Amino acid sequence: MKPTTLRSFLPRPAINQRICISRVSRGYAVQAPGNPTLQVFNRNTKYLQKERAASNVERSRQADYLKDEVAMRLSERLLDINRHFNHVLDLGANSCNIARALTLPDPDIDPSKTTSPPLSTRISHLTAADSSRTLLYRDVDLPFNQEINLTRQVLDDEERLPFEAETFDAVLSSLSMHWINDLPSQLAQINHVLKPDSPFIAAMFGGDTLYELRTSLQLSDQERRGGVATHVSPLADVRDMGGLLQKAGFKMLTVDVDDIIVDFPDTFSLMRDLQAMGESNAVLGREPGGIQKDVLLANEGIYRELHGNEDGTLPATFRMIYMIGWKEGPNQAKPLPRGSGQINIKDILGGGEVK
Repeated sequence: MKPTTLRSFLPRPAINQRICISRVSRGYAVQAPGNPTLQVFNRNTKYLQKERAASNVERSRQADYLKDEVAMRLSERLLDINRHFNHVLDLGANSCNIARALTLPDPDIDPSKTTSPPLSTRISHLTAADSSRTLLYRDVDLPFNQEINLTRQVLDDEERLPFEAETFDAVLSSLSMHWINDLPSQLAQINHVLKPDSPFIAAMFGGDTLYELRTSLQLSDQERRGGVATHVSPLADVRDMGGLLQKAGFKMLTVDVDDIIVDFPDTFSLMRDLQAMGESNAVLGREPGGIQKDVLLANEGIYRELHGNEDGTLPATFRMIYMIGWKEGPNQAKPLPRGSGQINIKDILGGGEVK
């Protein structure tokens, strides 16, 4: 993939695709309905972080480069689905990044046509839902709102969906599910609100996101404090997501990974952007207050020593897990029965009887 610039003032941003995985490798137990017995994230803290970030409109917009990029990549996956969607849900919509991406020119231009309408023409109505009112309505005055039939809905709790069964023709979600405590329950709820034979398309941060920052902070904590604190939130692994989708009842699964690497001038710029994105740590039991100054200074040096680029910039890796799952429907394509094949794979690969 050709590198593109996410921020003009950052030196040499790079976008790399490294892994493509579509498999199920583990078994899982599904959480019973109701509040999860194990809570990892403080949802109220996350709500306050998003509200605080969105209150500074210009700074928040400047830091949206990553969410805008991922929203565009996620929206492009609709190009492979040749149908019109009457009602689509954007779950965890943030500042309506998906709605904005859908109004952009179609990236898959057909040379035989003189015009290329945006993907928003395939959607009759988009409902953007998020728990943060300030963030959800931040860009309500921008022109893209006039180019798509968009309704904003503030959720009391993103972990409990207030929609009726079989309401939506598709559910999209971009960079919000990594803050959900009970992913199995939410995936089951998403399957519940989808109409039969309808897709769920999502993107979320994966386990190796910000591994450079995670490792350097652990070492600086150990050096200056003699112990390790949790500064970066835990994230789901790509190997888990296929199994979780399958347990939630989704069929025809696709899970793939995309690494986006952004270069920063220093670690302080990275942390300021994470705060402006509303992506600061929200783990239960985290230490109150900010990271100590001596730890931050040690982290800057360790980060540069372990991960720094030759030009003096510092790379930050954001691992995106993209997933597509379909709710089962009566007219959905089914896999052929085992043993029904008519062609021997040995004939294709040039094998055959060994002499």
